[in-house]
Amino acid sequence: MNTGLVVLLITVITALLFDFLNGFHDAANSIATVVSTRVLSPRLAVLWAAFFNFVAAFFLGTAVAHTIGKGMIRLDDVTQYVVIAGLLGAIVWDVLTWWWGLPTSSSHALIGGYAGAAMARAALNRGFSQAFDVILPEGWTKTLVFIVVAPILGLVLALIFTILTYWVMRGASPRQVDTWFRKLQLLSAAAYSLGHGGNDAQKTMGIVAGALYTAGYISKVDMSLNWGRYHWPIILGAHTAIALGTYFGGWRIVHTMGSKITKLKPFGGFCAESAGALTLFGTALAGIPVSTTHTITGAIVGVGAVHRLSAVRWGVARRIVWAWILTIPASAMVAAIVFWIIRLVYTAA
Repeated sequence: MNTGLVVLLITVITALLFDFLNGFHDAANSIATVVSTRVLSPRLAVLWAAFFNFVAAFFLGTAVAHTIGKGMIRLDDVTQYVVIAGLLGAIVWDVLTWWWGLPTSSSHALIGGYAGAAMARAALNRGFSQAFDVILPEGWTKTLVFIVVAPILGLVLALIFTILTYWVMRGASPRQVDTWFRKLQLLSAAAYSLGHGGNDAQKTMGIVAGALYTAGYISKVDMSLNWGRYHWPIILGAHTAIALGTYFGGWRIVHTMGSKITKLKPFGGFCAESAGALTLFGTALAGIPVSTTHTITGAIVGVGAVHRLSAVRWGVARRIVWAWILTIPASAMVAAIVFWIIRLVYTAA
């Protein structure tokens, strides 16, 4: 078997491993609220979320995959080794933050790792002053803007949904509200999981497409226009991997998301998930690779803040925000080190 094909297979397997860990790490996003409100048991919740992570393949298009695949890093500066180093950088950061119980963004770990590896290659080949030439500003601008916008949008929508729903249900008894929203939360959890799968699996699809391009199996035209020839194997592989990761779950982060930020009831869980789902649907269709973690965290904070600001555990929220800030540079640094090690072993990388 030729070396190029072996490297491509390693790249695709690493990408699918990252996708699995994305589902494992971000399972909390999909199920924390529905578990913490005890609407579903943990096992049923992960099955519910995994199913909708997978079927998202058929609903939300490939706009985010296009942005990741060709809109953030110059393709001429990408090699198989850059992709592998970028994925490993993201995987290391995901595993560390999973261990620490922090709901950081796998999406931002991925783009940070991808950029860090590409910049390391440019620096080693052309000098450190040329490292930033690999960055495509347009794709990064909207991504960085939505690091701030996505959680704020989730928070604001959750506030609005909570206030409106309080008004609509003002005549109902607490028992009636709890009964109704236990059923409605099944729908909101399904919608959020659909948005989670539709946004996060597409990022791996973009990386796999980039790997196929660097290996010479698809062209720039195929990357832009002809996904129909290649996209179903890529889409189904990515969505299967993230669904399996979600099924196996990350319970450390579920605990943080479901109980440490604020206490949730089915009513609040419904509002948070609905706000998060609406945000993710819009950004997925617009091709903006946002963090599902940031989005649902903002929504949970929004629900808690409706009651009183003290209902939100701001110390935990502050720790989460610091982890968000560090994710892109930390994963980029790890990926750059991995690429440097690869270059020491294989000088043609």
